Amino acid sequence: MAVKKKTTTKRKTTTKKKAAPKKKAAPKKKVTKSKSRKPAFGGYAINFAGRKETAEQIFGNKPIAPSEMTKKIWAFVKAKSLSNR
Repeated sequence: MAVKKKTTTKRKTTTKKKAAPKKKAAPKKKVTKSKSRKPAFGGYAINFAGRKETAEQIFGNKPIAPSEMTKKIWAFVKAKSLSNR
């Protein structure tokens, strides 16, 4: 008679890892805006303060495209020397 051999399977033994301690959330800092304004960085800084011209005086009474508005604004700024350059 033949004797059946028991088949054995090797079980992998795993070691239990300890759970890492949870980090406490740092209290959020409130972001406050500074009261002093910084000067414009790069580009032009245009000062329209004290101007009495209306949009109709600058652009006219007819509807115009945005590209035409930009051209007329720059023509006005250059004519009145409003830029910082």
